[in-house]
Amino acid sequence: MDKLETLSSMDGRGLLYDLFHEFRYEKQLSSFSTLALCWRICTNEKEIFRYSKKEVTIVHPLGFFSGTALWMEEIVNRYYYPTINSFVYLGAAMLLVLIGIRRFSDSITDGLVITGVAFEALMLIFMFVVMLFTPNDESSGKPHTNEDDESSVTDLIIEVGEIATDFAAVVVQLENMNERLANLVKTQGDLIDSVNNMTETSAQAISPNPLMIEAMKETNIALNVFKDTVQNLNFAAEALRREEIEFAVRKEVERLLVDKIIK
Repeated sequence: MDKLETLSSMDGRGLLYDLFHEFRYEKQLSSFSTLALCWRICTNEKEIFRYSKKEVTIVHPLGFFSGTALWMEEIVNRYYYPTINSFVYLGAAMLLVLIGIRRFSDSITDGLVITGVAFEALMLIFMFVVMLFTPNDESSGKPHTNEDDESSVTDLIIEVGEIATDFAAVVVQLENMNERLANLVKTQGDLIDSVNNMTETSAQAISPNPLMIEAMKETNIALNVFKDTVQNLNFAAEALRREEIEFAVRKEVERLLVDKIIK
């Protein structure tokens, strides 16, 4: 059985490389199980043969802090950096979409936007921690699967900047469209007011004015009163005429009687 002083040596890092590939691809363990098992081996495990086909014993385990740092360098950073990168992209895309929808709609609450910001900040912090433990190629006996970390970060920043630029252009276009729609709504409102005024004018022209109807009613009442007055005057005139005729007849009869008596 082979003995290894510590996993932080060149041979120990090469052993970690072999163990990861054995756990992940030969034994087909899940990513979480592989990470947990590698972390346990890096921190306090001595008897590697309990988990692997390699007959190796670690003389001096690294402990929690040094073992976790080695685990971050040789396992997390080398094999899961692209996955973390993809989550950073996802957080940036979600944040841009949430902010864009929030700009033009109330369906996205402030809490949801804050959640998106917190998620993106958490992903960036996680990526910072992973990059902080970027290993040197000289310290490993195996090829580095993520040689262009700095270039990847630069590409990420450039792509996020391009996404932000495109999104800003879309926001400007949407604002212009919103302004045009507001002008259209205002013009439509003015047109509706004009149509309502024309309709009201037409209705007044077709139907009589209520004031005119009231004046006509009062005129009809006055005409009826005048008619009754004329009729009363006619009756009075007729009565006066009959009285005058009767008086003239009486005078004539009296004259005839007087003439006859005298003769």
